[in-house]
Amino acid sequence: MTLTPRLTGALLLSLLALPAPALAAPAPAPAPAVAAGPHRHSAAEISRFLTVFYGKHGPSRYGREHRVSQVLKDKQRDNPQSDVLLCAQGQPRTIGVGAVTVAASAGVGWATVTTGWDSEHTDTFTAYVRLDSQPIRLDDVICAG
Repeated sequence: MTLTPRLTGALLLSLLALPAPALAAPAPAPAPAVAAGPHRHSAAEISRFLTVFYGKHGPSRYGREHRVSQVLKDKQRDNPQSDVLLCAQGQPRTIGVGAVTVAASAGVGWATVTTGWDSEHTDTFTAYVRLDSQPIRLDDVICAG
């Protein structure tokens, strides 16, 4: 079959009358594959954790049981005369958590914690958190004096 110019024009007009398919936007380039490593806690996360963990007067029973490392549980068992999480005996009047430092290469973050006592006396100690602990937990406490 030979198409005459008249038939070709009619065919072209009928094709133009059909609804045009929506043009799809080009697909975005796939994101490069990134190996997802373990979550590492930021200074802000550690600060929030320590502030909640210590609260206003010391860690809760739940925190002591579920938010501390086995190292601290063993240290407490070996030192029943003192509260190793507070480096003292008794309940402080106030607790403040200082700025958090993160040493990514060592895998740890820490902050100075200051406790205030009834006698207007204050003490400090350093609280350590492993950056990869899941869930976040207190890893160790080093008393100042």
